[in-house]
Amino acid sequence: MHVDSDEGVLRIAFDRPAALNAVTKEIAAELADTIEDASPEEYDAIVLTGEGDAFSAGGDLEGLSEQPDSAADAYAEVEESFGRVVEAMLECPVPIVAKVNGDAIGAGLSVVALADIAYAAADATFSCAFVRIGLVPDTGGTFMLPHIIGLRAAKKLAFTGEFFDAERAADLELINEAVPPEELDDRVDETLDQLRGRPTEVIGLMKGAMHENMARHWSEALDYENLLQVQARTSEAHAEGVAAFLEDREPEFDA
Repeated sequence: MHVDSDEGVLRIAFDRPAALNAVTKEIAAELADTIEDASPEEYDAIVLTGEGDAFSAGGDLEGLSEQPDSAADAYAEVEESFGRVVEAMLECPVPIVAKVNGDAIGAGLSVVALADIAYAAADATFSCAFVRIGLVPDTGGTFMLPHIIGLRAAKKLAFTGEFFDAERAADLELINEAVPPEELDDRVDETLDQLRGRPTEVIGLMKGAMHENMARHWSEALDYENLLQVQARTSEAHAEGVAAFLEDREPEFDA
């Protein structure tokens, strides 16, 4: 995995192009560590992509061929690797943008679903391919896919493991947009420019509220939303936003 940063953006790339960026449990744990360490004071956004022709072909099948000694060991292995990726991405207060440069298969598709914003090259292929190797969708797949694309569509993708293109991924709202490959960098950069001009701290509150409220009754969700709004109203970002509006200028947010 390759990690660097510039202009307030943390850039993470799966870096096993010869293996189509298949993810080992060690890489999954490293990804979780990196995202967990990202703070809104330091970064405006995180970009997640792949080196070479693929975004990620999913879990490394060679590693899967090694069976743990017990069911308890198997559970711990998943929980401490791919499970941590789910927690890290959903709880990260910094917005995560998936730049899907190529195929996103299995856990690769699940990671795209976990991202806050996702753009894909029009020639990318997707598949919830777990069923093809006798597995249940992991890395949050059974949770995120029904929420994003709907239960019936999620069932069909999971039950069949069918392959589909980026245009269909956009139609399903798995991604925000499919763009010509040569325009992918520019489209992502446009969004990064937008995010740089927004208060990352408040975006983190929004993200937390949306994720927390996915499983709440509407009345509980409203209470939680109100609590976060109180927190946001006492922030420096809110004070600057109001001042900028009253002074007819663009706001200058610190985070």
